[in-house]
Amino acid sequence: MTVSLSAACVYNQAMDVITTHIGADFDSLAAMVAAKRLYPEAELVFPGSQEKSVRKYLAQEFPNIYAFKKIKHIDLAQVQRLIVVDTRQSERIGELASCLHNPKTKVHLYDHHPRGAGDIKGELEVVRNSGSTTTIFVELFQQKNITPSPDEATLMALGIYEDTGSFLHSSTCPEDLTAAAWLLSHGANLDIVTQFVSRELSVEQINLISRLQEHAKGYLIRGVNVVISILIEEEYIDDFAVVVQRLMVMENIDVLFALISMGERTYLIGRSRIPEVNVGTIAREFGGGGHASAASATIRDYTIAEAEERLVNQLHDHIRPKAVAAEMMSSPVITVTPEVHIEQANRLMTRYNVTVLPVVRENGGRENGPAPTGLLGMISRMVAEKAIFHQLGTLPVGEYMTTDIASLPESGTLADVQQLIVENRQRLIPILRGEAILGVITRTDLISLLVNDPGHLPGELLQSDERPSVERTRNLGGVMTQVLPKEVIVLLREIGEAAARLGCNAFVAGGFVRDLLLHVPNIDIDIVIEGDGIQFAKHLADKHRGIVHPHEKFGTATVVFPDQTKIDVATARLEYYERPAAKPTVELSSIKLDLYRRDFTINAMAIHLNPGRFGLLVDYFNCQNDLKERRIQVLHNLSFVEDPTRIFRAIRFEGRLGFTITRHAEKLIKNTVQMNLFEQAQEPRFFHELKLILSENDPLPALKRMAALKLFPFLWPDLRPNLKIDRRFVHYITQAHQTISWFRLLYIDAPLETWMVYLLAVFSRSRPKELLNFCNRFALPPKQRKKLLQQKMDVEKIAQEMIKRPYRKNSEIYWLLIDLEPEGWLYLMTIARKRYIQRSVSLFVTQLRQVKPLLSGAELKALGYKPGPQFRTMLNHLIEQQLDGEINTPQEAIDFLQKKYPGNQPSAH
Repeated sequence: MTVSLSAACVYNQAMDVITTHIGADFDSLAAMVAAKRLYPEAELVFPGSQEKSVRKYLAQEFPNIYAFKKIKHIDLAQVQRLIVVDTRQSERIGELASCLHNPKTKVHLYDHHPRGAGDIKGELEVVRNSGSTTTIFVELFQQKNITPSPDEATLMALGIYEDTGSFLHSSTCPEDLTAAAWLLSHGANLDIVTQFVSRELSVEQINLISRLQEHAKGYLIRGVNVVISILIEEEYIDDFAVVVQRLMVMENIDVLFALISMGERTYLIGRSRIPEVNVGTIAREFGGGGHASAASATIRDYTIAEAEERLVNQLHDHIRPKAVAAEMMSSPVITVTPEVHIEQANRLMTRYNVTVLPVVRENGGRENGPAPTGLLGMISRMVAEKAIFHQLGTLPVGEYMTTDIASLPESGTLADVQQLIVENRQRLIPILRGEAILGVITRTDLISLLVNDPGHLPGELLQSDERPSVERTRNLGGVMTQVLPKEVIVLLREIGEAAARLGCNAFVAGGFVRDLLLHVPNIDIDIVIEGDGIQFAKHLADKHRGIVHPHEKFGTATVVFPDQTKIDVATARLEYYERPAAKPTVELSSIKLDLYRRDFTINAMAIHLNPGRFGLLVDYFNCQNDLKERRIQVLHNLSFVEDPTRIFRAIRFEGRLGFTITRHAEKLIKNTVQMNLFEQAQEPRFFHELKLILSENDPLPALKRMAALKLFPFLWPDLRPNLKIDRRFVHYITQAHQTISWFRLLYIDAPLETWMVYLLAVFSRSRPKELLNFCNRFALPPKQRKKLLQQKMDVEKIAQEMIKRPYRKNSEIYWLLIDLEPEGWLYLMTIARKRYIQRSVSLFVTQLRQVKPLLSGAELKALGYKPGPQFRTMLNHLIEQQLDGEINTPQEAIDFLQKKYPGNQPSAH
């Protein structure tokens, strides 16, 4: 049996699916997200396109905490429950309608539309006469005491407002208003609702918007884009604020001021949706007032031209600059002094994957030393490589460095950064505190910031299936509350507070963040510290009376708390490789460079833990997009060359998460395999990855993938037959999976090394010598090596014995199997060619091995038998009689022993 590689990206296990109608609107989207709270294990699947406003909302406003799947990723035959919201018409759910013909698929319906002929029939139908489907879910939330997050409350309010026409449609019911009020009490944001709920405009209003657009002027003030529009009208215009709000939404404007002269008076209307501009404060300067996001004033003492001039001056005074330099910069800085040879500088740029190095007077130590000071210039890779080409590599960098270089302080704004990088064509900006260089900002940093800022990303470029994750630093506090146990959140907050006290930054990173975004609980906490990770771990352990196990070479430590909970603490570090497949060399770094060294994009995200920024996502490489598209992608093209063990990791994640290795990553894997770098690698690391694969619930898909990528010749070159996955191989692995699942179901907490069972199954048709070669090649610990070989030889010998004589007494089965380990029992069930062998092993595991002698050693002594080696013989004989049903009571056991061992009885007195 073979499986195509493309099948790896399809969910082929039984699942629940939540869906709605094609052309989904806000009520549909809100109902789907609400249903997810009732069916947390279900997958969210759009059956087709969504309305333009919904696509725009998903791209710009809604934190992508829910992974919407595509139909192509779903095996429709495996849908065991289909939850349909906001429709009951089969023709409106696209390809998912095929699930209705599957007798095993149960259907649950939630809808507010009138009944009609041909409606889908469901096992559960929640259908009510309300203005929106979302209202039904609000009532269900109230009944079940479910509290929505503020983001969910906002989306659900948006669904209600849209479907009821802001409560003006005739279909609106009292329940809709009650539901909206309840959502407002749980944090629904009406500013966002207002932006997306459309209202019909009159001809006059449309004309007014057109003229506002025509007279609009843009200003860039302290890094903030502000639009001011001026109009002169003869008569008073009612609801002018509505027109201003609509223009703001239509043009995606962050800050908008409208000055309109009507008769003898001039009116100012201001709107803002960013924290840097408080329009209420500015309106008060004109004698008006309002909130930070919406305000107005009536201007009496100025002409409209004077009012515009004063408004611009007020904006310069009141706009808070975006001090992004300290947040954007990468640190610590890789620098050189002017006497360093150009060849050495070029090697540094290659090692650290940078294109420019600042040249400084004093090069501070990277590990807890002072920051480099005295900026002299910079040297680029292009200049260095040209100098080396011209045989000038031994000259000092001071001879060819660029000295005309501008810098910024920590408080540098986005506008300052843009001016230096864009207008001055400077590749890198040093960030200084006095003469000390705290960090650098590159062109890549600026581009990343602009692309990931929704205000700079054209909405029309966002397609429904190609929507980037524009909120690079969104707050995941609500998701953490939903997914993580309370004690874990408390611990993370304590870690952040401890970091703040020590003057460093703390992050939780890696697989923990990945699983959090997938709504999968994961308490394997990996803390990264910008600072001294080991010192931080000691501080944390002292506070909680825990134990620290430091690893000085890597700057990491494990903290073990009194309840045996463990967390790993690492210093933010950069790894570089002296040669392909070598072990990494580790140096101190920033969180950005620490994330860049990770294996795949889906594992290259972090979350701030310090107070004030707790819960903020750090995603420098748009990793959310790969997570959302379920892709395994590397961060750079030499990733597998530097560390070939990542190939096995990619395969493991693909199988476990149901993701797909991208074409590009697969090509890089094949190139690495062809280079035969495995022989140069530290082979115990390869076995560690293989062990993790074989410890997965079902390793067969990963093994098939490994075979397709031609990894078998490296793992087991002498494996028979023909280095391929054939029918027998698949049978043994499948059989091992079934026996392990059976054992785990019976004995949940019993110790069992599942990887051993699978590895023995792989070598089931090989000689012990070949398994020994494998153990030696991967340097398995002696204890594991001995256990594997012993179980293989003993089990295969027992299997031959049981084939020769099929039917055996219980006592014979007992003595055959009693000395095997649990892994041996399951291996025997795996390779058993006859059903009676499996039944015998099952009988032993579930019943026979628990049998104890009806009499103890102490009772034998009480009967007058002298202690000695014969006690074991007597008790074993007793067990045999019990197993075979010859003895059932203690008295029968006494009679048997006195008859069988009369010579050992006491003499009469």
